[in-house]
Amino acid sequence: MAARGDGLMHVCFVSRRFFPAISGMSIYAINLLRQLVAGGHDVTMVSQYYGDPVRALVYGGGPPPPVPGVQVIGLEAVGEQDGGDFERDIDAIVATIVREHAVRAFDVLHAQYGYPTGWAAMIAAARLGLPCVVSIQGGDGHWVGSCCETHRLAMVRVLDHAGALLIGGASFAGEVHDRLGTARDRFTIVPGAVDTGHFTPAIDQGDARDGPVRLFYHGRVDRRKGVLDFLHALPRVTGDWRATISGIGPDVEPARALAATLGLDDRVAFTGYADYDAVPALYRAHDVFVSPTYAEGFSNTILEAMASGLAVLSCHAVGVVDCLRDGDNGLLTEPGDVPAQAAALSRLIAEPDLRRRLATTALAECRRVYSWDAVGRQIMVIYADLHGRPQPAFDTVLPLAPCRFRLEPHLL
Repeated sequence: MAARGDGLMHVCFVSRRFFPAISGMSIYAINLLRQLVAGGHDVTMVSQYYGDPVRALVYGGGPPPPVPGVQVIGLEAVGEQDGGDFERDIDAIVATIVREHAVRAFDVLHAQYGYPTGWAAMIAAARLGLPCVVSIQGGDGHWVGSCCETHRLAMVRVLDHAGALLIGGASFAGEVHDRLGTARDRFTIVPGAVDTGHFTPAIDQGDARDGPVRLFYHGRVDRRKGVLDFLHALPRVTGDWRATISGIGPDVEPARALAATLGLDDRVAFTGYADYDAVPALYRAHDVFVSPTYAEGFSNTILEAMASGLAVLSCHAVGVVDCLRDGDNGLLTEPGDVPAQAAALSRLIAEPDLRRRLATTALAECRRVYSWDAVGRQIMVIYADLHGRPQPAFDTVLPLAPCRFRLEPHLL
């Protein structure tokens, strides 16, 4: 293995989710790929995707689209869709990486998500004598491995043996340490990032706009993200307001039904799937971003809202407290505390000066700390530091014990 004489590398990026599925992982991936291409690196992306139309309705699906400057290889997660046979998909990922390496050698493998993609990338790296980077980005850190011994052992071995282990913040690293025993010094903190050229404030962002205050929820429509709590809070919110819920997810229909039950149909709009290029205009059409989440890896949507000049209401939750401070650059309540969320929203509606102060502070910090230029450079330095250090050997044998997620594979 040898990088080009100019220090540039051939990077294999292994994605768990990519467009047309809209998720934090998709957005992270596209921005990192663009940074790598702009830095002169050769990039191949191997991305899983759902072909099953039922799952596509929930999370988006279909083969990944072309990315300028990147060789894109889509692998349908056929095993996962066929009863949750993740091991079958892992074999396909490994075989694809090995085949592509034989055609044009890679210098480093970088996987999103610890299992199944991180596990597959580590197996391939060990076979090929390559270094391996794994990013822990969400459910892999929060709960993957609590389902069965097979997935727990895979996650522990990824966390213990990956050449570099990237995670978005100290709170998330602490949760993974507490849950799976990973030494804290195994983690390299690489914060989430946002394209501050793509997400920008509305021209009139500094002025109070006429009409109702516009509240915005955008992302996966999932009770774990607090969307049902948001709806339960709205009847208690005082003042003149309208709300938008944007996105798809497993709880779209329960959310619609709840809004109808609560008599919110005339004040809450559900706008469904939004293409990434259309999302900045959605943020700019609103005043307050609402993310009453229970846990994050590092919230892309909060960063997008900050970059778009919105005041943010979220929660004292893992992955949120690393970028938001209550009363400084956002308002925070406890996860699940519906009365507190209603009171905070009422305050934001009644106090335009508070909205403006929170938004201004958040925007300045976002541009200073969370730009993709800075985060992309940090990741490229990690690649360079690992160059020439192959993936250490580890035990790839796992028990194939029955897993309840074979019945609910969409949760991974």
